[in-house]
Amino acid sequence: MRRLSDATAKIAGKSFERKYIALGRIVKHWSEIVGPKLADKAQPVKIHYRKQKNQKKPLTTLEIATSSADATAMHYQKDLILERINQLFGEQWVSAIRFVAIPSNASLQPMKKRSKNNRTPLTADQKKTLSDMVLSVEDEHMRDRLKEFGEHIIKSEKP
Repeated sequence: MRRLSDATAKIAGKSFERKYIALGRIVKHWSEIVGPKLADKAQPVKIHYRKQKNQKKPLTTLEIATSSADATAMHYQKDLILERINQLFGEQWVSAIRFVAIPSNASLQPMKKRSKNNRTPLTADQKKTLSDMVLSVEDEHMRDRLKEFGEHIIKSEKP
């Protein structure tokens, strides 16, 4: 018998790997793709895949969140944005753009990371429990990452 986590990692990795890596690359280069003025007014939020009959490659649509006024302005630059995105990937990867309206008073500022200095350290009992939970993980790097993730969860649960 094999562990369920082995199979899950393979299945999820193949399904989500390209989607989230692609969205991350788009977010990273967003100001280069749309320009600094529009980068402050809109942001990519989701990538949709739709399989086509008799074709290997699915249709890929990028959702961009922006106000309705900015969506109108960006609509005229849709082809340029698509060209820049596909230039980033080196192929005709994204085939369409869809604008998602957000309220004009909503902020598009990226979420700020919390400072690690503001959190209280784990108790010795919490550290031991966490270490026991990841003890069976053979890969040292993965074990350390899981510990770090567990610490984050425990600390975020505190009031």
